[in-house]
Amino acid sequence: MNVGFVGAGRMGRPMVARLVAAGHTVCALARTDQAHTELAAIGAITATSVIEVAWAAEVVLVCVFTDEQVREICLDGPLLEELPRGALIVVHTTGSPATATAVAATARDRGIGVVDAPVSGGPHDIAAGTLTVFLGGAESDVATARAVVRAYADPVLHVGPLGAGQRVKLVNNILFAAQIGLVADAVRLGAQLGLPEPALLAALPHASSGGRAIASIAARGSVDEFRSTVGEFLRKDIAVANELTAALGADLGLLGPAVRAGVAPIVPADPIA
Repeated sequence: MNVGFVGAGRMGRPMVARLVAAGHTVCALARTDQAHTELAAIGAITATSVIEVAWAAEVVLVCVFTDEQVREICLDGPLLEELPRGALIVVHTTGSPATATAVAATARDRGIGVVDAPVSGGPHDIAAGTLTVFLGGAESDVATARAVVRAYADPVLHVGPLGAGQRVKLVNNILFAAQIGLVADAVRLGAQLGLPEPALLAALPHASSGGRAIASIAARGSVDEFRSTVGEFLRKDIAVANELTAALGADLGLLGPAVRAGVAPIVPADPIA
C-alpha cells in the first residue's frame, strides 16, 4: 500500500521502519537533512512537504506530538486538498476526540476517511510489533487502517465510532497516572517504615501488587526517574483528559487525587523510629 507519514520522530521512525519491512511504500516527511538521511536509510521515500506526502497516498499516518499540530496539518494545511479521493487519514496523536471529529467533517466532503488511532507503548514495542492501538471509526475505514498499522501493532483494537479511540486512550492515561500516584504514595509509606525505595521497588513487582506501572517504575529505579521519562507525554494527555471530563461534566472520583499524586514530585517522608 502507498503510505504517507507525517511525524517520523521518536515513535514515528520505528513505525516507518516496520512499514517498509512489511512491504509498504512509505513516503515520509523529512524536515532536516538528518531526518532525510535516517529515513532514506530505512527504505522510505523522503518528502520535504505535506503536499509531497499526500500526492499518491492511500493512507496517511499522522504521528505528531500535540492536538494543535494535528489541526495545523489536517485542517490548516494542504493535506486534505492534495489527498486522492478515497484516501484515509489515521491519527496516532493522543488528543481531543473533537479534533478527530473536526478533521472528519472537513474530509468527508472530499471523500476522505478518518480514523483516530492513539497508541499505548513505546519505541521498543513498535520495534517488536507489539504496540497497542485503539481504533475509532467506521468499519470500512478501520479495516483499511488495521491493514497498515498491524505492521507494528498487536493488538489492534476497534473500540467504537470515531473519537472512541481517543476516549479509551485518555481513560487509560488517567488510570496509568493514578497508578503512578499510588506507587509514589507506597514509596512514601515505605520510607516511613524504614524501607529504601530501591529495595521496595525490587520486591513489589513480584507480588500481588505488581502490574505494568510498577514494573515500569521499578525498571527505572525510582518513581521520580520514571516521571522524568514519561512526564512530558503524560502531563499533555492528562491536560486533554481534564478538559474533556470538565466539558462533559464527568467525575474522576478516586482517580482525581491519585492522578494529582502521579504527576507531582514525591515529598520525602520522615521514617518511623
